[in-house]
Amino acid sequence: MRREAADGRARGRELPAETGLSGAIITLEEAILQFGRGKRNGRVVFTNGCFDLLHPGHVRTLEEARGLGDALIVGINSDASVARLKGPGRPVIPERERAEILAAMECVDAVVIFEEDTPRRVIAGLLPDVLVKGGDWAADEIVGRAEVEAAGGRVQRVEVYEGYSTTDILKKAAASGDRPRQDRGMPSGQS
Repeated sequence: MRREAADGRARGRELPAETGLSGAIITLEEAILQFGRGKRNGRVVFTNGCFDLLHPGHVRTLEEARGLGDALIVGINSDASVARLKGPGRPVIPERERAEILAAMECVDAVVIFEEDTPRRVIAGLLPDVLVKGGDWAADEIVGRAEVEAAGGRVQRVEVYEGYSTTDILKKAAASGDRPRQDRGMPSGQS
């Protein structure tokens, strides 16, 4: 059920029906009920990341991941998790907005926000048929690999698209004197 706050905006991690977004922002429990082993039809693919400042490298990777199965579930780090992993000033885009951007993509079926620094709990709960990570990850460093392979799934490393990096984009913006919107005192949603 999708709920709305008094101002018409979605509360929690659900999307208002009128957005017309392709995917949905769901809890891990909802993801397990809908896409977990024994509950699904077809191959479920899972990938994850911070997805702060979505760029063409992200888009290409997500489209490639979706091509490996029938449903793509994307796990994203919460704001607190991104701050721990990336440092002060991150994320630039709040978790809710990052999730909405991803959910709007045609190739994404659902988005799950997780609080931990790794998606191990999400992966262990879903046990996807295919776990996708960028080719810059060493096979033995891929979180969730053991769980997925033990359940009969596989890990697929995909191409990393050179020239695309959120960190590099932020460094370039800082060097040019440009600052993210919230640092300029503008309310979210205005430009």
